[in-house]
Amino acid sequence: MRRLIVRNPVSYPILIGEGVLEEVRTPEGPSALLYDRRVEGFALKLAERLGVQHQLGLEGGEGAKTLAVYGRVLSFLAEKGLPRNTTLLVVGGGTLTDLGGFVAATYLRGIPYLSFPTTTLSVVDASVGGKTGINLPEGKNLVGAFHFPQGVYAELEALKTLPPFTFKEGLVEAFKHGIISGEEGLLEVEDLTPESPRLEAYLAQAVAVKVRITEQDPTEKGERRLLNLGHTLGHALEAYTHHALPHGAAVAYGLLFAALLGKALGGEDLLPPIRRLLGWLSPPPL
Repeated sequence: MRRLIVRNPVSYPILIGEGVLEEVRTPEGPSALLYDRRVEGFALKLAERLGVQHQLGLEGGEGAKTLAVYGRVLSFLAEKGLPRNTTLLVVGGGTLTDLGGFVAATYLRGIPYLSFPTTTLSVVDASVGGKTGINLPEGKNLVGAFHFPQGVYAELEALKTLPPFTFKEGLVEAFKHGIISGEEGLLEVEDLTPESPRLEAYLAQAVAVKVRITEQDPTEKGERRLLNLGHTLGHALEAYTHHALPHGAAVAYGLLFAALLGKALGGEDLLPPIRRLLGWLSPPPL
């Protein structure tokens, strides 16, 4: 098990490995569970262990990041009469942690939450750094807030339930962290599987890159913008395909575009590792 500590702007732990749920303490006061139905068994096991009585399951994916679903979750909490000291537990991939974090940021002007990412994408990216939000018809992530969890618990057993492509496309964000930081080990993804002995260390290394950047620039006024590498074209491709192209695949194409543009402008040639990434990922053709 790997343990990282985020220290700025608020302190919270990130645990990555197998058996991390044993480290989760029962929240003080009321609690509620928001989870992706694709990991219902995992989520309900967590709820039973922590005695969470109020539970709401949703279909994951970009369809969860809408004003309608956001309002539904807020109404669920309000109908239960849950007060400001309620802790929201969010279990699922990046869309659920984005949505759940934003619900926590805004319900009663802010309640604490814990994040339990269940995809590679949410482990290395969406659950870390405090960005929360939803989409509008006009674009992706146009409504949101910076709201930091009280803890992130990445149980790697959950990754074994992922379809192979979902597992792989989530690692594109980790690969991106390697491009940004210059840590060549993060560019080596070809041998990674849910059963890989080095997966835990690899994910922790990728998360550590994001932690270092977001600690220095929590609200994206400067250096944190580096983490948007590949996302300019990536988000455009997601919108154009109505999210038929998964986020990781879109970012992979975005990285290729950025590398081609950078090389044309006289920058470092980053094309060889990115082309290897695309060959390994085999994303849907454009």
